[in-house]
Amino acid sequence: MRHARRRVVLRVTRLAAAGGLLLGGAMVAQAAWAGEPSSASPGRSGDTAAALVARLGTARTAGSWTGADGRAVVAVTDGAAARAVRRAGAEAKTVAHSMDELETATASLRSAPRVPGTAWAVDYRANRVVVRADRTVSAADWSRLSRVARRIGGFVQMERTKGAFTTRLNGARPILSAGGRCSAGFNVTDGRSDFILTAGHCGPAGAAWFAGDPGGPPLGTTVDSAFPGSDFSLVRYAGGTAGPGADVVAVGGGKGVRITGAADPAVGQRVFRSGSTSGLREGRVTALNATVNYPEGTVTGLVETTVCAEPGDSGGPLFADGIALGVTSGGNGDCTTGGTTFFQPVTEALSALGVRMITSAGDAGGTRAGSPSSAAGATAPAPARPVTGRALSDRLLDARNTGPGLLVVAGSLVALVATRYLRAERDRRAYRRDYSATWG
Repeated sequence: MRHARRRVVLRVTRLAAAGGLLLGGAMVAQAAWAGEPSSASPGRSGDTAAALVARLGTARTAGSWTGADGRAVVAVTDGAAARAVRRAGAEAKTVAHSMDELETATASLRSAPRVPGTAWAVDYRANRVVVRADRTVSAADWSRLSRVARRIGGFVQMERTKGAFTTRLNGARPILSAGGRCSAGFNVTDGRSDFILTAGHCGPAGAAWFAGDPGGPPLGTTVDSAFPGSDFSLVRYAGGTAGPGADVVAVGGGKGVRITGAADPAVGQRVFRSGSTSGLREGRVTALNATVNYPEGTVTGLVETTVCAEPGDSGGPLFADGIALGVTSGGNGDCTTGGTTFFQPVTEALSALGVRMITSAGDAGGTRAGSPSSAAGATAPAPARPVTGRALSDRLLDARNTGPGLLVVAGSLVALVATRYLRAERDRRAYRRDYSATWG
């Protein structure tokens, strides 16, 4: 009876090990071929979070973001809201202050006397408002703003930051004017003419732009501009059309990224920026609806990121997975020491200007987009490709993707070897027992 039980246990173990090999192999294959998680695009996670926040309301929520695992996280203020978030498949985090309270705090900061060199934004994950002051802010102004923050409440945090908050005037191909150098953002159209969407502080309406020597042929003229308040402008091409390849933004090295649409970013999202000074850089979105008090004026509704930028990068494109997200406004620091950079959301600019993005699926000024071009906002001597993807070998070597599957495979192999050894040992013992019984 005991031997029969052992045989059953061994047989069940072998079957489980074989199943584990199949399961582990499937997990490794799925991780290898699934590609990089779309952390650079809000995707379904961001859509779910936005819908939940809209449905539950700002009195019961306090923002949303994308977690490190790509899952949507929604800040809530009560248990019923938390249960609703979990039922929708997102993660709920209970916080003390609602979005209504946080927005009331930012409104109080806006109503206080303006202090150039300061910025503030809502930190959804920490459930607080962070106020930053650069090195140009005097001790007296710092004390006055600190008193305002204390009156609002303990969830308003004051921070000193390095450098100075400035616009990045001085992709992003360079565009030049009498006022300095900026970077071309995205190519857009109103159906009749094509334009470059760039930063508003780059130049007022009527400013002439050149792709190279300011004494050469003009590239275009600024026909609409918003700064301060917002930070976007529209440069009409001198010839009326952007030409072929208008759906591509340059990222340096003769490469480009093809733009397929426009969207709002999500907190925690991985993003890329291209500029004529510092080239292609990447980082994460840390806050939305940020306010910056530049020396030239206050700009609100900006996207706060960890992407670095330098003078001349102004107006350059912010994008992720081929989706246009914003144009470079300003910030502090540089690409050696790092810093914070703010971007004008592209969706707000498109709506205000009455234009639409030129994408690979649409026509630009009567010319089909998608072929190589030397337009200011695009360069594509080679087929444009997103720079956010990773090779198969990289994904296979990434333990975060394939680790669980490899662990299952290893455990199954150990179980198979162990059961085979036990079976062989049992057969040897049975043979010795039978042989010794008949030998005498």
